[in-house]
Amino acid sequence: MSHEAHEAEEPATPHLDFQGTTPYEDYVKADVLTHLQHLLSDDPGEMVFLVTTQVMELWFTVVVHEWETAARALREDDVPTAIAALKRSVRELEALNASWKPLGQLTPAQFNSYRSALGDGSGFQSAMYRRMEFLLGDKSASMLVPHRGAPRVHAELEKALHEPSLYDEVVRLLARRGYDIPDDVLLRDVSRRYEPSDAVEAAWAAVYAGDQNGELARLGEALTDVGELVWRWRNDHLVATRRAMGAKQGTGGSAGVAWLEKRAQKSVFPELWTARSHV
Repeated sequence: MSHEAHEAEEPATPHLDFQGTTPYEDYVKADVLTHLQHLLSDDPGEMVFLVTTQVMELWFTVVVHEWETAARALREDDVPTAIAALKRSVRELEALNASWKPLGQLTPAQFNSYRSALGDGSGFQSAMYRRMEFLLGDKSASMLVPHRGAPRVHAELEKALHEPSLYDEVVRLLARRGYDIPDDVLLRDVSRRYEPSDAVEAAWAAVYAGDQNGELARLGEALTDVGELVWRWRNDHLVATRRAMGAKQGTGGSAGVAWLEKRAQKSVFPELWTARSHV
């Protein structure tokens, strides 16, 4: 092998000398992310609890982005773009749900060692998670109250409260495609919690009884994948909480396990599940 050929195989030296921060840091803001952990106890387990919770918040942000993309696409009758966004969110929800792994084995003694550091803090106060729930159709004006002291967050939540949810956009699409959706569903107050409709159930039954490879059936399956993973998220949350603290009152004055059990019983996109009994 010639000297020139040998030199050609040598890997190029990466650019190491920058005037300021690295382009990677400029884009990712890793230094910011890795210095957001301000521990409030001496317990070594608090770090994984805090970081895992912060990672969950980042995944909430990504999922909200995907579902807002899907809702916007459905308004424009662009079903392929909506399905693509929903499918991406399925992979992201899988990663989000895996976040329970580091926390799922906490014993009561381990959790109690830093629980007091949380004070009145509780996961139900997460604004980004609330935006996820609003997009799923689970609206509640009272859930804006905890965020009155944060004007930007409150404004974003108020906007999301009064916008049609992702599922509202799905139901409106069904109506535009010729399915019989009554006005009391189409013209409902979208700032209120979505309630199941017999007409929407019948529409989904008709979709599934028709072309299984059709656009609406594929949309329905993408939504079902999302609904299943949201249900798994809620159940994993329930199990982790039950394991760490039993039936005690939750942080922030929440009902703890009792509240999570009630949440875990609810289906997301309800008619997509009940319609299957009529196909």
